Amino acid sequence: MSDHEPDRSDTAGESTGGHRLRNLRTRLLSLAAMHSDRRVNEELARADARKWHYAVLATLAEQGPASQAQLSDRTGIYRSDVVSVVNELTARRQVERSPNPADRRRNIITITAAGSQQLATLDTILAQVEGEVLAPLTAPQREQLARLLTTLVDHHGQHP
Repeated sequence: MSDHEPDRSDTAGESTGGHRLRNLRTRLLSLAAMHSDRRVNEELARADARKWHYAVLATLAEQGPASQAQLSDRTGIYRSDVVSVVNELTARRQVERSPNPADRRRNIITITAAGSQQLATLDTILAQVEGEVLAPLTAPQREQLARLLTTLVDHHGQHP
């Protein structure tokens, strides 16, 4: 049996994946994350955007102008990938690159009015996707889920 072929030996648990799979929290977390990630990517693509575009625009809007190295640190995007993202956003006139007055060899990245407008659009899209993905949960359950996921992310030294 490969990872892509369902195990048909347990017909009683066939629709649920069986007791072990249904109760393996890490697997459930992965399945939920895969669905969420797929929906986010699909909807951002409709707006000609990617998750990294959102991360850079949101970081600049919330924390102000930054160097590419600072953007990498703040977003968790590899430095070499930040360069590509900034190039894409610059070409779309959503960010501007200007020399750092303190060190003219380095650039400072700033969000533009077009970038702020795109960020507002992406915020709306992501709120809609979140509503869809979390539809079965009540508001208190959504808040609890956010707290639990934050605990996990913080414990493992990752940042959003």
